[in-house]
Amino acid sequence: MTGISAFIDRHFHHFNAAALKDAATAYKEHIRANKKMMVTLAGAMSSAELGKSLAEMIRQNKVHAISCTGANLEEDVFNLVAHEFYERIPNYRDLTPEQEQQLLDRHLNRVTDTCIPEEEAIRRIQRPLEKLWQKAQSSKESYFPHQYLYQLLLSDELKGEYQIDPKDSWLLAAAEKNLPMVVPGWEDSTLGNVFAANVLQEKLDSRVVKSGIDYMVQLAKWYQDEAGQDGIGFFQIGGGIAGDFPICVVPMLEQDLNKTTPKWSYFCQISDSTTSYGSYSGAVPNEKITWGKLSVDTPKFIIESDATIVAPLMFAYILEW
Repeated sequence: MTGISAFIDRHFHHFNAAALKDAATAYKEHIRANKKMMVTLAGAMSSAELGKSLAEMIRQNKVHAISCTGANLEEDVFNLVAHEFYERIPNYRDLTPEQEQQLLDRHLNRVTDTCIPEEEAIRRIQRPLEKLWQKAQSSKESYFPHQYLYQLLLSDELKGEYQIDPKDSWLLAAAEKNLPMVVPGWEDSTLGNVFAANVLQEKLDSRVVKSGIDYMVQLAKWYQDEAGQDGIGFFQIGGGIAGDFPICVVPMLEQDLNKTTPKWSYFCQISDSTTSYGSYSGAVPNEKITWGKLSVDTPKFIIESDATIVAPLMFAYILEW
């Protein structure tokens, strides 16, 4: 190995650095054993441009399913078509409330140090997406939130308007592979709010977009089809619903459906959540044994650090960059 991988091999031997290397090594071993891996995305990973490494992980079949928040789903495609209009605010900690209002007045929605432009990004995707929702309603069809974005990306609607290298879009890579995906709590995203507004205005029926229960049912079927005897790996970036939703499919299958089901066979979480305040996101992996999610023998890792630093390094190591 050369480059980033060789650097990690030489320098990452202790504390969180060692956990990063150990988790990445175990991830590689998991894939070499022909086991599947789910990656979950919380936080603002898409606005952090994680697609620059995650897209290649998808293309090289090192990710077999994704669970993400509605924000991560939409923000990757926002960045794809509007990157040149984004504004970075390196001194975001020093902004006054009045300066924040000025950003709002300019229709710039801030995500930490990055501002998403409303018209060029959000409205640019809203308009063709509404057409797809309306078409589905006319045909009495219903799809998952991510499937509508897959349809949009695989159509001619956005071609010629990309403002980044399309190879850096993880959602486009996922669409091209028709990667299995769950997007729990999609309703709290910007486009989820847009859909809800259409329902309130009686322009759309809520059934045009499938729900979280539909996602759980699909996930249960996928896990049973793909887990084999050894189970599927679980690589969690951040906390929250993106991770909490899919990981419970195993105890649901075992405890509520009485189906013999292999536990998740690898677990790693990149987290900055404090473990002592009762948060699910901060729960150490061993706690998940008591919930029937992991087994005693499951390789377990927790890397307490910034996911925008750790995840690209791990993916680079796995890809042997």
